Amino acid sequence: MDYVDLGKRVRARRTALNWTQEHLAQEIGVSTSFIGHIERGSRKASIDTLVMLANAMQISTDELLGGSLSMPNDLVMPVKNLTKGQKQAMMQILTTAQEQVLQWNTPDE
Repeated sequence: MDYVDLGKRVRARRTALNWTQEHLAQEIGVSTSFIGHIERGSRKASIDTLVMLANAMQISTDELLGGSLSMPNDLVMPVKNLTKGQKQAMMQILTTAQEQVLQWNTPDE
């Protein structure tokens, strides 16, 4: 898991809500310094803490964790030379394609 990436998502959502680290810490019952560590990726958050963060900030755990999980090597190889922005665009394209495939009803079904 990429904890720095996760921390950036936490910080982005918190600032979008116009919340301070102190406010978020109070919402989930942890210290302000722990929120700072999570946002910098210098400390790991438990699953329970991640769920509390997601619930408090009204965001899904998928959105919070998206892009933070490691991909198998066969999925990484085609995108290893892309920039971060290009990788994010690729993930959006793949997510959209997946949603369309899941909605696609073939006559065989």
